[in-house]
Amino acid sequence: MAVTAEDWDARVTRLSEKLPDRLKGWIDWLREPSRLWLRVGAAIILILGGIFSILPVLGLWMLPLGLALLAQDVPGLKVPLEKAARGIERLWHRIRGRRD
Repeated sequence: MAVTAEDWDARVTRLSEKLPDRLKGWIDWLREPSRLWLRVGAAIILILGGIFSILPVLGLWMLPLGLALLAQDVPGLKVPLEKAARGIERLWHRIRGRRD
């Protein structure tokens, strides 16, 4: 099955629907097209924070979050992120299958 940018968009939408209403509203607000510069700025800050994860407070969690945020405006990132998410899901299911 071919992976498309729409698959990533659908994943983000599904995940945001699982969030509490207040956080979902904030995510939806941030995903609006008019918030381009805010998203790009936040994504760059998160990516840089992920790169400098050896420092206190900053961590590797910031890198994928920054890339996911940047993918909203850089369509070329959507397919690799979707493939990575599917790979992580497969790995998770394999690990869970061994423990059960």
